[in-house]
Amino acid sequence: MSEITKLTADVDVGEYYEKYVDFEKFSKLCIEEQEMLGYNWNYPPFDFDVDDIWNSYNKLKIIAFKIDFSEEELDHTFEEKELEFILKRFERMKVKLMNEIYALESEDSLGLFLGKCNLCMRCTREFGMPCKMPFKMRYPIEALGGDVDKSIEDIFGFKIQYAKDGKLPEYLIFVGGLLYDKK
Repeated sequence: MSEITKLTADVDVGEYYEKYVDFEKFSKLCIEEQEMLGYNWNYPPFDFDVDDIWNSYNKLKIIAFKIDFSEEELDHTFEEKELEFILKRFERMKVKLMNEIYALESEDSLGLFLGKCNLCMRCTREFGMPCKMPFKMRYPIEALGGDVDKSIEDIFGFKIQYAKDGKLPEYLIFVGGLLYDKK
């Protein structure tokens, strides 16, 4: 059975921005991903300057959910469709985990989604329509230019891992956060 651990760290936004944010680099990766997997309102391109978001807050609470797999799960080799189904199940779990971040929000803070938004079965952006859930949709750290892989490794000591060759990784990590202490 999988086990979920919540990891948190509070960091200074200015320091995080200097060390980990490169919007030009990560926006290109987000756009490439969308070209393959479909467009999403919480990924660039945006009609606003992401620096305005980073410059509006003093603190960032990084909130990561680490899902460790059992030995039995790790030993099993999955068929491609089976592995895809399992990973989609964990992707859908992000909505439930995101509730913990929503609960921390106030008028002086902004939650950051755990990766690509999956509130809808298919994002309306693919059809040129407005977001159906703008009250729940949040931007993830990587869409705002943050290097999630490097920051998780530096701050928590874990490398982001991926499933491959029919095998689950030792763990999955979903990373979100909360920008707070509004300027």
